Amino acid sequence: MTNNRTKVLGVWVDRVTMDQAAQIAEQFIQLREPSLIATANAEMVMLAQQDEELAAILRSCELVLADGAGVVWAAGRLGHRVPERVAGFDLTQELLLRSAQHGYRVFWLGAAPGIAEAAIQKATQKYPGLITAGFQDGFFSADDQDVIRLIHEAKPDILLCALGVPKQEKWLSKNKALLQVPVLIGVGGTFDVMAGIVKRAPVWMQKAGLEWSYRLLSQPTRLLRMLALPRFVVSVLKAAWTSR
Repeated sequence: MTNNRTKVLGVWVDRVTMDQAAQIAEQFIQLREPSLIATANAEMVMLAQQDEELAAILRSCELVLADGAGVVWAAGRLGHRVPERVAGFDLTQELLLRSAQHGYRVFWLGAAPGIAEAAIQKATQKYPGLITAGFQDGFFSADDQDVIRLIHEAKPDILLCALGVPKQEKWLSKNKALLQVPVLIGVGGTFDVMAGIVKRAPVWMQKAGLEWSYRLLSQPTRLLRMLALPRFVVSVLKAAWTSR
């Protein structure tokens, strides 16, 4: 983690901008040391309250970003403002752009069969020069050594892991030393959005902090997960009150 960080309900979050986060990722690539980046939204923070394994992983991450208006709001409410939201989808686009510019090799892991390939096709058109080191869908056993070997032998600089929270963070953390990839980042549903399978909220909703409501309307099955949001707000308000 950076020296400039704040704690949101027990989860340390780095106070960095999108550009700073991308620069730090590039530093990881130069150092060649496996580094885990987590993009923490309110759902992940609340899950970490109950899942000690996930909480421990977040404490060990080299970089934890405020992915979600809720986490940015919470940090400010608790007295340590985060400069801006650094969404996993947006950081992925920035890393792909820089990869195309500097020749970084990217491996795509996760999502349903065919999704990564579609996302790669769109990314290659959008970011000319982008090098794909390899891809693998998310339908594999957590202990599948062939997948680890595939990634290790591909020698990517960046591994985009779209297995969903907390599976992606746990898998990356467990296999970090074996993979030997400089930048390991969980990207959730990013491949689905890039492939055009799932639509992202309009920009005005993103800026207004309403992306969660768009997700709920377009994906009603997320209702149970979204119930974490009001609990998150209450928990933050309690924490802010007791810290007075």
